[in-house]
Amino acid sequence: MSVKSIQKKAFYFTMMICVMVVGLLVYHQWLTDHILDRIEHERSTVNYFQMADTDPISKRIHRISDHTPNHFVKAAERSTSSVVYIIAYEKVEGSFFSEGFTREKGSGVIISEDGYIVTNYHVVKDADFIEITLEDKREFVAEVIGTDESTDLALLKIEAKQLPSLVFANSDSLQVGEWILAIGNPFGLKSTVTAGIVSAKARSIDALSKNDIESFIQTDAVINPGSSGGALVNTDGLLMGIFTAIISSNGNYEGLSFAIPSNLARKVIIDLKEFGSVQRGKLGISVTDVNADIAKKLKLNQITGVHVSTVNLNSAAAEGGLKKNDVIIAIDGIDIKNSSSFYEVINQYRPGDKLTLQFIRKNQISEQSITLRNHLNTTDYISVRSDKELRELGIEIRDLNSIEKARINSEGIMIISISKGSVIANTNMEPGFIVEYFNDQKVNTTQEFIKLLKETTGSIKLMGFYERYPGRYPYTFER
Repeated sequence: MSVKSIQKKAFYFTMMICVMVVGLLVYHQWLTDHILDRIEHERSTVNYFQMADTDPISKRIHRISDHTPNHFVKAAERSTSSVVYIIAYEKVEGSFFSEGFTREKGSGVIISEDGYIVTNYHVVKDADFIEITLEDKREFVAEVIGTDESTDLALLKIEAKQLPSLVFANSDSLQVGEWILAIGNPFGLKSTVTAGIVSAKARSIDALSKNDIESFIQTDAVINPGSSGGALVNTDGLLMGIFTAIISSNGNYEGLSFAIPSNLARKVIIDLKEFGSVQRGKLGISVTDVNADIAKKLKLNQITGVHVSTVNLNSAAAEGGLKKNDVIIAIDGIDIKNSSSFYEVINQYRPGDKLTLQFIRKNQISEQSITLRNHLNTTDYISVRSDKELRELGIEIRDLNSIEKARINSEGIMIISISKGSVIANTNMEPGFIVEYFNDQKVNTTQEFIKLLKETTGSIKLMGFYERYPGRYPYTFER
């Protein structure tokens, strides 16, 4: 064997030994660090309690130390005490149910320290008696202040003070993908908190009836029967919406849940508290979503906004200069992407409110200021009521507007519809009857009429007149 060959083998052997030594040193250092880290972890997270020598199971118990909670915990703590459990009882004649009642269960959200609670209309719509249970297990009987079937909202009141309440936040600020919490009472399991994200906004799902207002916040937070009327809150514990619906093939959660945006809910609730019904401003137009065909026909650069298909004669829109085939893209600086977002924004305003509409006409962007009107095409606040007590009689009523009051030189309320075969129909009263007196007591507003109706049983006499007939007419019925 040559000297050169021996030197070459010695070199490779030496290199192999060096690699092995380096490897052993690295492993030793890693093992030492790992053991030290483990010891430090045990010291920081575990306390040891020595057990008696006679304990056959263990010599010590591991107790995990406190850890810093995440932001879901704080949001839940701020919110759960403001969500209540609702049982709405309805009397059933000849029922096989115990005590002759059916029960509708749901949730509600305390929105003021003095006991105002918002929930869904469908939870309390037929209730004769409503029971509220707070998170601290106190129970109250609730009064219905007002309901709005179009948005599936209702306002209740309990006699209590210093209640924990949630604060309405700006639902327009919610972003798709943002974390949210759902708080309710699914299947009667009180104060249940689930988490999810905002999946979509301004969503219409045809869950309510025709002409109802749907512009839901869609989430994947779990809600089930009993969660209706519960709270959608953000990670700061602020109220962003009221849960109202799920899409399901079997009635239970399947991944989609929907909430009424807080901006819309807040306006409805304020109106119900102040007037007993919702004051809706109207433009007097019909709109449809802009689709590819409309965008091509009108030569639009993008497929967004709502297309004005009709403009009612002498309406607010007509007098404000809006025309058929205009495409509305913004209202008061808020982007309008579809008809759901359009109606959500419009229904946050009252008759008499002035809005600035941004629209496209012949490829030009224009702005126009328009004053909203009510369904009678005036700027008055008109209360239209169809409360449970009125439905039992078979009538809908409304306040008189300023023009009618001036024309007839009188105060009163108008009967606007009468159900066939109802209590009132049997008196031969006709729609258009203007009620001046309830059992000889003067009534000027729908709120006064409903208050008297709630307080009265037995014989009731309504005295009033028709504009188209001379004289005054009495109508008597039993309640």
